[in-house]
Amino acid sequence: MDGALNSSSTLSPALLALIARAETVLARFEATLPAAAPVPDWSTVVACRWRKRGVVGSLEPVRHLAPIRLADLQEVEPQKERLRRNLHQFVQGLPANNVLLTGARGTGKSSLIKACLNEWAPEGLRLIEVDKADLVDLPDIVDQIAGLPQRFILFADDLSFDDGESGYKALKSILDGSIAQASDNVLVCATSNRRHLLPEHMKDNLSAKHDENGELHPGEAIEEKISLSERFGLWVSFYPFSQNEYLSIVAQWLRSFEISETAISAARQQALIWALERGSRSGRVAFQFAKDYAGRHEQRAE
Repeated sequence: MDGALNSSSTLSPALLALIARAETVLARFEATLPAAAPVPDWSTVVACRWRKRGVVGSLEPVRHLAPIRLADLQEVEPQKERLRRNLHQFVQGLPANNVLLTGARGTGKSSLIKACLNEWAPEGLRLIEVDKADLVDLPDIVDQIAGLPQRFILFADDLSFDDGESGYKALKSILDGSIAQASDNVLVCATSNRRHLLPEHMKDNLSAKHDENGELHPGEAIEEKISLSERFGLWVSFYPFSQNEYLSIVAQWLRSFEISETAISAARQQALIWALERGSRSGRVAFQFAKDYAGRHEQRAE
């Protein structure tokens, strides 16, 4: 009777038929699964996006990178210098901090990251963009690039969380706190209009306490909201532009469209009206005006 229990001859016909049907169903299911995505060739690919197909995620190369350069970004010199210094250390394999860029909308936070990527891509800097909804996959992404010779920015743009979102804890663990440390070729860079990345409510202050010396101690709700942003070692803050700064940025973009200095001077009033209509003197608004003006100027030239 040795081996009798492992012999198919001991199985009933009904059980054998059930196994056959299960194998058929499994084969059909496997045929519907998406093919494994190719691994990016990081010697030629500079940037990827993490994309989900159902429950399966993969790195999808970005075919057309934004051509912006550091010299294109005006009126943010202190912010530019702080980020450049930190990323230069990172590219050189020296200690560097994860970065949180916060502040007014349209002031160049995301553009600065893209410009730095273009600056150091020839030296091996690479970028992976991850949507907020996919931050739970950060450990899988890090595992894929650990040990590679390139240096990787994990980039989360326009980041903010509502209370209880799953990606919040995943990001905290990657930054600092997980038992599995992120590899030293990974740096997290995030942009946000919120300094603490979470909504702040008046009721959060109700649990604050004063000690016997009169010192104010934040409550647990506030401490929790601060705990994520403080895991970024470098904070870079951006502020709304003054009128002169806004006009300087407009002029810079118009020059990039080969508009003459005479036409740039004549466009000042139109640029101010454009900003007034949009309620913002941001770098984004300046670029949008420059595109509109350059297009109209080109039509007149024809």
